[in-house]
Amino acid sequence: MKFTLIKVPTQKKIVEYFKKHGLDNLIKPSLTRDRHVNEMHVKEIYKPELDDLYLLHQYTLKYKRTTILEMGTGWSTYVFAHALNINKKKYNKELKSLRRNNPFEVHCVDDLKKYIQKSKKRIPKHLSQRAFFHYSKVEMSNFNGKICTIYKNLPLINPDLIYLDGPDQFNVNNKINGITTNHKDMMPMSADILKIEHFLTPGTIIITDGRGANARFLLSNLQRGWKYKYDKINDQSVFYLNEKP
Repeated sequence: MKFTLIKVPTQKKIVEYFKKHGLDNLIKPSLTRDRHVNEMHVKEIYKPELDDLYLLHQYTLKYKRTTILEMGTGWSTYVFAHALNINKKKYNKELKSLRRNNPFEVHCVDDLKKYIQKSKKRIPKHLSQRAFFHYSKVEMSNFNGKICTIYKNLPLINPDLIYLDGPDQFNVNNKINGITTNHKDMMPMSADILKIEHFLTPGTIIITDGRGANARFLLSNLQRGWKYKYDKINDQSVFYLNEKP
């Protein structure tokens, strides 16, 4: 399958798109006054950003994704669950011939229990079998001698789409050679994807939400046949595992 970036239509068409799919509650984004505060950082939870959520929904549908790993959780979890439910209705019979042990599931790992609970509450009952939540602490580590962060535990799945939007760089344990991301001058630097790279199947897609430095870190250290595209308009880095099955 030829891989191309998905373009965002006009705001009017996005609104029509979400209405068509029964996602009306995403249409009026606004800032939620709910914050997580620590010594170095104020984390604000935002209502849905329609452009980003449209892209995630479309990547899931267009490329027929079956199993999603989401690092961090938010409105995106709801959108992934919704899109996977559509895919299940379309492709469930076809998938039975493939080796997929977690079909049509999104698994989120997050280091903040508060936000896991908020995301869980957003998932309607009819989508509850599509979304699974995992809590994990984050620690400083290294990958081939390069300082980074890792989740202590990841869900036991083999995703065909990975969305990198976590962890919180300020909620990390320990230091490596005196270095931690828990500092205003540092930036997120997750290496979890690099550790599981060789398990991933051809055609896997990785999307990063911003996190430019982390995306460059991945690009410099991924070892397989990845195609990389940067969506400048939406500030997304997208990787596609361009290998034969």
